[in-house]
Amino acid sequence: MEKRGQWGSRFTFILAAVGSAVGLGNAWRFPGLAAKHGGGTFLLVYLIAMVVMGIPLLMMEISISRKFRKGAIESMRGINKKAEFIGWAATSNAFVIVCYYAVVFAWVILMFVNSWQFAGMTGDSEKAAGLFFELSKTTGAIEGTDIPGEVLLCTLVAWGLIFYCIRNGASSVSKVVKFTVFAPVILLLIMAVKGCTMSGAMDGLKIFFIPDFSALADPSLWVDAVGQVFYSLSIMMAIMFAYGSYLGDDANVAMDAIIIAFSDMAISVLSGVVMFSTMGGTGMLDKVTASGIATAFIVYPQAIVNLTDIGWLNAVFGAIFYLMLITLAIDSAFSIVEGVSAAVADKFHLKPKSVTIAVCAICGLISLIFTTQAGLAWLDIVDNWTNQINLILIGILECIAIGWTFSLKKVLAEVNRNTKKFKTPYWWFAYSIKFVSPVLLTALFVWNMIVLFGQNGGSYGGYPIWAQVAAGWIVSALVFVSGFFARLIINEKKKKGFVEDEVVWKN
Repeated sequence: MEKRGQWGSRFTFILAAVGSAVGLGNAWRFPGLAAKHGGGTFLLVYLIAMVVMGIPLLMMEISISRKFRKGAIESMRGINKKAEFIGWAATSNAFVIVCYYAVVFAWVILMFVNSWQFAGMTGDSEKAAGLFFELSKTTGAIEGTDIPGEVLLCTLVAWGLIFYCIRNGASSVSKVVKFTVFAPVILLLIMAVKGCTMSGAMDGLKIFFIPDFSALADPSLWVDAVGQVFYSLSIMMAIMFAYGSYLGDDANVAMDAIIIAFSDMAISVLSGVVMFSTMGGTGMLDKVTASGIATAFIVYPQAIVNLTDIGWLNAVFGAIFYLMLITLAIDSAFSIVEGVSAAVADKFHLKPKSVTIAVCAICGLISLIFTTQAGLAWLDIVDNWTNQINLILIGILECIAIGWTFSLKKVLAEVNRNTKKFKTPYWWFAYSIKFVSPVLLTALFVWNMIVLFGQNGGSYGGYPIWAQVAAGWIVSALVFVSGFFARLIINEKKKKGFVEDEVVWKN
């Protein structure tokens, strides 16, 4: 076995974790949900959800993997051998997610490369809104198998960048995040200055920051806030298990988790400032939406061509916007791959780099499905099931396994091992893991099922049922039975001399 890599410093780990947590959802979904739910009211509820659920769950995953020095699969096995399948489900679900996330990354690259075209679209919102569809050739339906050459090339570039960033695990990630975490912040600040200096910007910022307390009565506000916290922090996706396993014994998990969580929220708020000031300045506040794809590829291009009367300047701001999305996307993309490869390498005693190459190659081939003309539709279906069903169920199971079949006092002692000024109180940590988080996640799951079956008759997005079964229900089933198939493989390997590691929590 190779010696396990470690982060070069505490600062590097925090940067890597922030980079993973901060992704495309911060830039496009967070502002949209704020617009949907009374602006400042959503910010308040989001902060509450972050404190009562997000931070304790983040502490839990980082501390457990730091203790075991293992990825998600082996860490969950160390908690309880019967819980190993939860680690497999988290790893398998992450594997599926990165297959399509890489293509979204590729689409962002595609728009960045073609941002020069905004120079000739000044004031032409309709043409700007159609640029993405013209370039990607997407039909928006389960129709079309052709792969546009430019999309294929951008996908290859995306996977090349992902592999380059994690080719040597923690070592190469440490070097990359020093650029990719700060770059989007700088680019967002440039865009925020531009947005805030536009006439009408204050109208947008008022909507974003001033609470509408009547929205508190809407249950969907609470559901969306809990969901955004859950999805945003990269928990339950094998990522924080991998990153935590590279931590040294001197790490201050309690404080680091708080810094990571609030850094993630701060960048979300900055993204909201950019979105609302820009949309207010261009008179497009009515177009702010919680749909990420629509925001990035339809709505924002319309705003870009209306920023100024100077075509080339609009193109420059378009390039800045998509470069910002590139720097947000790449951290999240390579962290997902790292979570998968670290978990599999730990389980089967394989060289991490070899596993990373294999994961990138296999996921890259699967991702070709999403580069076709029907790719956006397939992506929409798979994304709905992996996030709205799989991820939530994994979260519930993880909370039950760790909160109810293991000693939370041991976990909390690991969280607080190196804290001096601040120690996470037991009541906050234990009640969150054992009660609050599983209850909130169960409520989120039930709400999603009510929407799917109660409001939409069991159908999602108007796509053919066979497509929903194939890309939705079957994929979900495979995610949760992956541990069963893995156990069959392991048992066969044992007959040939393979020995599983003994993963034990040593006091």
